[in-house]
Amino acid sequence: MRTVVSRLIHSRSSISGFHKVSASKNGRFLSTDSNKVDETFKVEEAETVDVPPSPTEKLLVLGGNGFVGSHICREALDRGLSVASLSRSGRSSLHDSWANSVIWHKGDLLGSDSWNEALNGVTSVISCVGGFGSNSYMYKINGTANINAIRAASEKGVKKFVYISAADFGLANYLLQGYYEGKRAAETELLTKFPYGGVILRPGFIYGTRGVGKLKIPLGVVGTPLEMVLQHTKPLHQLPLVGPLFTPPVNVTAVAKVAVRAATDPVFPPGIIDVYGIQRYSQQKSR
Repeated sequence: MRTVVSRLIHSRSSISGFHKVSASKNGRFLSTDSNKVDETFKVEEAETVDVPPSPTEKLLVLGGNGFVGSHICREALDRGLSVASLSRSGRSSLHDSWANSVIWHKGDLLGSDSWNEALNGVTSVISCVGGFGSNSYMYKINGTANINAIRAASEKGVKKFVYISAADFGLANYLLQGYYEGKRAAETELLTKFPYGGVILRPGFIYGTRGVGKLKIPLGVVGTPLEMVLQHTKPLHQLPLVGPLFTPPVNVTAVAKVAVRAATDPVFPPGIIDVYGIQRYSQQKSR
């Protein structure tokens, strides 16, 4: 017993005499001196670095032949990723050269599990699946279909799952009840199955050049000036009932950039990213 006490006293005296310091980048030092315990020091929030993804990473885009999904596929290819898409119609009708570099799968998330093979070798998933219609249909396509995908991806060991959801629009939530209830149900499932690798993007109106058959609709004619004006009205967003109407629109290329980054950057924070976060992350330059 006397030996044990002696060792404890010796250990304590050694610790109290250990006054090595470590230097920080601004020239300040942290000390282990017990007399300096009450001194405060500033901790700066770390900023994620947008680095190129590993060439071994494979991305699966759910709904990759749609307006947002096609931009995500192109952004991912530009970043050197292996890209596949799963949708009910299969291959995109786009004739752009980049489409030839995408692996196109045909399958229905509300149907059989035959589409699960599209997840083979996939390291990250981005879902753009959604739609409008009756309340029951909207809940199925926005909620159930995405929940099925989230569960299947989790079982396959996918590392990251990014879900393109939607911002709240106050009264519109009641008018499109099935749409928003489905979105929120999918979000809840994602945060449960992917607590450390699940990212939810909540943009408002997404603008850009939308192709409808051979027709090109330049939504940016309306979206660009609206974004420039409404991005400075963030305080008004807190107003009851009408506040959500001041949510600024966002460019589809910004959504695609942030979605791919969230799916490939290992230190990208999990959770919900609102429209202002999308704008902020999209403006950060790659290193």
